[in-house]
Amino acid sequence: MSFRSRTRLTSAFYIPGFPKGVKWLLISNVAIFIIGFFAQLARFDGPLRYLPLIPVDVVKYFSIWQLVTYAFLHGGFGHIIWNMLALWMFGADVERIWGTRRFVQFYFFCAVGAGICVVILNYILPWGNPSVPTIGSSGAIFGILLVYAMLFPDREILFGFLIPIKVKYFVAIVGAVAFLSSFGVNTGVSNFAHLGGLLFGYLFLKTPNLQFDPVAPIRRQYRDWKLQRAKKKFQVYLRKQGSGRGPKVN
Repeated sequence: MSFRSRTRLTSAFYIPGFPKGVKWLLISNVAIFIIGFFAQLARFDGPLRYLPLIPVDVVKYFSIWQLVTYAFLHGGFGHIIWNMLALWMFGADVERIWGTRRFVQFYFFCAVGAGICVVILNYILPWGNPSVPTIGSSGAIFGILLVYAMLFPDREILFGFLIPIKVKYFVAIVGAVAFLSSFGVNTGVSNFAHLGGLLFGYLFLKTPNLQFDPVAPIRRQYRDWKLQRAKKKFQVYLRKQGSGRGPKVN
């Protein structure tokens, strides 16, 4: 896929650039993929087995970190190349309009939301399988696709680098394909995550004041710890000052 100008049917391609949020998401995903690749070659991939999203682990063992970590794992070169290409091509313009903070919040909101959908649907649907692991950033990518289609509905892309199509039709097609494919069994693709990304992307857009920050609890705990530490230091200082002012006895 590549962009084509709506006003000039030329051979020029639009280059979206690398804003900060997209750049570091690309670096993080690629770095983790490389680490996992060489860890598997060295047969030292034991710790990585706890990172994919496995619904039964989330429900029975409360492995909630998997709702985030699964989005940074990919199953092969083709998997990560296409996901990162979509992240760059569509996410860069979204971040440029929204700003880095809101874009990153949106990315993790869609990733976690897609993971929640994977867990729930694998339990409630007859053809679901809670023991099957899910990996990949496709849930977050589908959320970005939805936003991009709403921001630039009539912008044209070259689907497969060959077929010109407007973004709104492209996203409608991939959404329909994901929905129909979700009825299949053992397809090797988590269409539940795709649909979850679209759903949570829509919820994010329809909730303007929504604030989603996955590291907010950690940051809040660190701030409280620093405040308590400062209070203790100040109390020690007051005790020392108080003892120094007392009357001297000969």
